[in-house]
Amino acid sequence: MAPRHDRPDLAWRVFVLETVQCLRFYTRLPTPRLAWEMDPHGAPDFSRIPRMLPVAGAILGGVGAAALVAASWIGLPPMAVAAVTLTAQTLATGALHEDALADMADGFWGGHTPERRLEIMADSRIGSYGATALALGLLLRFSAIAGLVAQAGPGRAALALVATAAIARVAGLFPLWALSPARPGGKSASVGRPTDRTMATACSITLALAVLLLAPGFGVVKAALALALGGLTAWLCVRLARAKIGGHTGDVAGAVTLIAEIAALLGLLTRI
Repeated sequence: MAPRHDRPDLAWRVFVLETVQCLRFYTRLPTPRLAWEMDPHGAPDFSRIPRMLPVAGAILGGVGAAALVAASWIGLPPMAVAAVTLTAQTLATGALHEDALADMADGFWGGHTPERRLEIMADSRIGSYGATALALGLLLRFSAIAGLVAQAGPGRAALALVATAAIARVAGLFPLWALSPARPGGKSASVGRPTDRTMATACSITLALAVLLLAPGFGVVKAALALALGGLTAWLCVRLARAKIGGHTGDVAGAVTLIAEIAALLGLLTRI
């Protein structure tokens, strides 16, 4: 149970706790047990904790950014830097979003009814649609990171990774917020739905991070484009999930996160 946050001196504890809970849920990064938390292994309450998800996303993006800067510092070429960065990001998340993208692709295009699509998505095996989506997703991220290193330099590319990681995690919340669970008894149903206030807070923090991290190096227009493309992909995937399975699953949320990150990175590479 989180501490009450009606006292200003306790509010920071709530924000730190929610950030740590997001990191535990979305990453494989080691996190400490905080002195004021009751149950570090309890199920997260998604009606509230995702408001700090952009901060957790930025921390996760910082892992990739650190790998990018280190690889650039030792003189690796952009393609090798991108490979090292992508490896670090994947290890940090445990390939959580890659697995979700593959499952969603297999289910959405491998089945002919909502029930069959959900059955395929729950299968641990990967099919041709999933393998293709996974390969294309990795290729697009690899190319985008390499392009940013070559075009913007390691410093600005590192900041882009931090910002787009935050944008992408919040984009992945939209299916949970806008749709009902496709499986009423599934894992995504058990964590709850983000409230409107939670979503407003998460989006506000994401906007602030984008302005601070992207606008100085890429310009306001490209920063706005990265945000817009992240939001657009989330909206399109919400519509697709509603049509294909009538709701959301954890795989849908994870896949949206990865797709939105790719879209935001590509937006920063455009010549506008």
